Amino acid sequence: MALLVGLDRGFVYPKWTGRLGAPAGGPADDFRRYHGRTVLVTRVVDGDTLHISVPGDGSPATKVRLLGIDAPETVGPDGEPMYFAHESADAARRLAAGKKIALYLDEKHETRGKYGRLLAYAELPDGTVLNEWLISQGYAYADLRFQHSYYQKYRQLEAAARTLNKGLWTRARREDLPDWLQRMRPDFSP
Repeated sequence: MALLVGLDRGFVYPKWTGRLGAPAGGPADDFRRYHGRTVLVTRVVDGDTLHISVPGDGSPATKVRLLGIDAPETVGPDGEPMYFAHESADAARRLAAGKKIALYLDEKHETRGKYGRLLAYAELPDGTVLNEWLISQGYAYADLRFQHSYYQKYRQLEAAARTLNKGLWTRARREDLPDWLQRMRPDFSP
């Protein structure tokens, strides 16, 4: 009897229950609430994090992490902004703050990141995908730490931005790059 109660509550296969739409906040719920939906950007935190006008997790807004990119942190590990952080955040603000964007989740991968933020691709009103624009103009890195459907495309966009010395690639030094990128690509030089 206890086993049946455990199975009913999803203790044995918790990931499956989310895919079947059981617990609120799981992947199926995220797809229902956000995928393909047009939402208002209420705040741009930095070059890869937005707040949208859909309530979430007891907050009046949902935090969105742009999938497949990593922008320089406005508050780095030492408490100071990383190289090109303000330029990255300003570019994202110019394009997305106060605008209605369409969100798309990756059907092959997780819908939430390490800090519970929704992982999404953001399409601007003119059809530009914000994630891609930020990489192609040198305001963000292709995030090589996590697989997603556009992994190779984003690597290519970053390589082109580096070759053309766009954005942060104009004067970036190896020590300006995030630690994860320095570790993953020891031979890497801007």
